[in-house]
Amino acid sequence: MRLILLGPPGAGKGTQAQRLVGKHGIVQLSTGDMLRAAASAGTPVGLRAKAIMDRGDLVPDDVMIEIIADRIDQPDTANGFILDGFPRTVDQAKALDRLLDERGLGIDRIIEIVVDHEVLRERIAGRARETGGSRADDTEATVAKRLDVYRRQTAPVAEYYRQRGVLKPVDGMGTVEEVAARIDESLRAGTDA
Repeated sequence: MRLILLGPPGAGKGTQAQRLVGKHGIVQLSTGDMLRAAASAGTPVGLRAKAIMDRGDLVPDDVMIEIIADRIDQPDTANGFILDGFPRTVDQAKALDRLLDERGLGIDRIIEIVVDHEVLRERIAGRARETGGSRADDTEATVAKRLDVYRRQTAPVAEYYRQRGVLKPVDGMGTVEEVAARIDESLRAGTDA
């Protein structure tokens, strides 16, 4: 099973991805983890990515796609994977489509966790209170910026997949268990919205 989880910051993608990893015996492919692993391994593309990150720049799409290509070629992805944090732009989605086509692979489901942005602000503020503000990305200003970036860059990815008829929106409001049940149902039901 190969999945993509989409949704704004704080929607619960990471929580749901971990649950799906355990339930289906697949691996979670986080772009941040892949970048750090490639840099640490000293692969040619990893060294290029490290130099870019060390300058404080964003890793360009072509380098990111090369890192994903290397990662999905690893044996532990044979049963499938969940892409978490990628694609973030329509150009990345198109590049991912080409990469998977070249390998004769497809994505089984693209699930968008849909949540109200005002509730997200409250959810993340609550998380900040629970963790004592230990996450730098949980400040109100950072949350507002991340949601704005999501609206401008990543929300169009959902529309790209919706137009292709492969997106399954899932109501992300409720408990972790309620959202998990909706995701499980969407995996059983297919991609009809």
